[in-house]
Amino acid sequence: MTRQPKVQDRDPKLAALRRQGSLHPHPEQVTDPLFDAADFFDARDLVQVKYEMLRRVRAQGEPITESAAAFGFSRPSFYQAQAAFELGGLAGLLPKKRGPRGSHKLSTEILEYLLKLLSDDPALRASELAERVLAQFGCKVHPRSIERALARQKKKLR
Repeated sequence: MTRQPKVQDRDPKLAALRRQGSLHPHPEQVTDPLFDAADFFDARDLVQVKYEMLRRVRAQGEPITESAAAFGFSRPSFYQAQAAFELGGLAGLLPKKRGPRGSHKLSTEILEYLLKLLSDDPALRASELAERVLAQFGCKVHPRSIERALARQKKKLR
């Protein structure tokens, strides 16, 4: 028996929004009539919803509280979107990647130490390197983090 494709499998825009990270998690909260009336406006497009919310306040002078509510946001979210738009334009409205930005434990000093250890003994495993980092710097680093950092370093040298 073959699987019937889901509606979302057949919707290229939905797939693109999901891939780009701009799929609105709660499109049902967008109650502005603009998103009911036309095909162009899509409540699933988080960037478009935020932009229209900001435009409504700036161009039409609608109060922030009303605009934020109609587009499914809180006042603080409006101000965050406004600041992001002022700093980065339309691209500033794209959701940011969550979590740490880079390896915060593996400083340049630690990475240089690891590279020196590996140049002296290329057979060292990541678990052994982690133990040596702990002994030398008092910093506990997961072996997989070391592997990733070394792979990034190797990629930079190519």
